[in-house]
Amino acid sequence: MSAHTLAPEEHYIRKQPYYEPVGDEIAIFEAAYRNKLPILLKGPTGCGKTRFMEYMAWRLERPLVTVSCHDDLTASDLVGRFLVKGGETVWVDGPLTRAVRVGGICYLDEIVEARKDTMVVIHPLADDRRTLPMEKLGQLLEAPDSFCLAISYNPGYQSVLKDLKQSTRQRFVALEFDYPAPELERKIVANESGVDAAMAERLVKFAQMTRNLKGSGLEEGASTRLLVHAGKLIASGIDPVAACQSAVAQAVTDDADMLAAMQELSSSIF
Repeated sequence: MSAHTLAPEEHYIRKQPYYEPVGDEIAIFEAAYRNKLPILLKGPTGCGKTRFMEYMAWRLERPLVTVSCHDDLTASDLVGRFLVKGGETVWVDGPLTRAVRVGGICYLDEIVEARKDTMVVIHPLADDRRTLPMEKLGQLLEAPDSFCLAISYNPGYQSVLKDLKQSTRQRFVALEFDYPAPELERKIVANESGVDAAMAERLVKFAQMTRNLKGSGLEEGASTRLLVHAGKLIASGIDPVAACQSAVAQAVTDDADMLAAMQELSSSIF
């Protein structure tokens, strides 16, 4: 007996997500989608990749199934498995299978974190075959025209052991993301957090200073997401220096010297 779980209503994004385009990424995504091409988003953490996917799912009116990849994620986690329920053995679809069945968008976030056997599953979905092999069922599931496979990764975090192989990369249309230009980032921070334009400008200035420390003690500087977090704390009455220390500095490093340096930076700005 099998239990095919279709994408529930919550996979549809009914309200337009706030997204500010930085280039021609929307047009490229739509063209790739129309041509049934899979999409690779690459860029630092917290720069808007996931929000962009939510926006595109809303714009294309397709359900979005997001999977946050991790070290223990297996092909079975994506495709599905047999489970015993009430004395019966039933097949339960994984998130990738659900997305294929309903012709939705499957977004595999930080794909390089997943185990190697997951690549074997997504490769036939990411080329002209557009099929999902379901070995445990002895089936080959064909993706409908409306299905879209999207993956993301952060090139800055990758090592030789965790990189995207050419055999995978060259199946995808790639979109590169980075932190927005200062003027646009100020607009995003103000809109998302509720702080005024002047405070948003100071937050972005602080972020740029921390990003200049990348490679000199910091793995990553403050992301746009962290600035929004800090802005929300400030809008709720928290002192700006304390907000930056909690929402930004403590989030990006545990090094005492770097924390002290970032405290000085925020004190000089606010």
